[in-house]
Amino acid sequence: MEKSTISRAVIQRLPRYYRYLGELMSEGCQRISSGELSNRMHVTASQIRQDLNHFGGFGQQGYGYNVEYLYNEIGKILGLDTTHRVIIIGAGNLGTALANYPNFEKRGFLVTALFDVNPERIGQTVGDIPILPLDTLEDYLAEHPVHIATLAIPKTAAVGVAERLVACGVKAIWNFAHTDLTVPDDVVVENVHLSESLMRLSYNLSTQKKEKGTD
Repeated sequence: MEKSTISRAVIQRLPRYYRYLGELMSEGCQRISSGELSNRMHVTASQIRQDLNHFGGFGQQGYGYNVEYLYNEIGKILGLDTTHRVIIIGAGNLGTALANYPNFEKRGFLVTALFDVNPERIGQTVGDIPILPLDTLEDYLAEHPVHIATLAIPKTAAVGVAERLVACGVKAIWNFAHTDLTVPDDVVVENVHLSESLMRLSYNLSTQKKEKGTD
């Protein structure tokens, strides 16, 4: 099945499969059925089989799934079998926290530089990652291959910076700024709106309280 026909919901579940399969491997599990995986993930067994069938199925009737094989195959589907060079725009609290996150490099996401406009931050490092002046962005991109740019900056600056990134050929933007970006069709944007996530959590909590009749 062509990738364009696969729903966003299926794609959003793939990282969960990958994470749970990684945990199973660490526990020494070699084989698992869709039913057993369903119990762990709280996704129906039929949904698991349906999701994986988009990519070839991977299971054998009466045997289930080879955990390590399925883990590796989902990693390939997610593009984790290659190294993605990443830059972070914004070296404040969020940008620094992202640069310090150890699992990125384990998953093949290599943060190579941060950029900022604050002269007090420029020239410092986060671990061994340099913080560079934002006005050198184009020069850096001309000399270094970058696959993903992360925006950890205020929304007032995000649109302009995104335009600069696109003009330099960056094809993927991980956007933490509180604004939606308009980019060409060949540029992929993943928006991460933290406040919206918190509001959804608030809604679910409020609904739960109303159902239980509690304050």
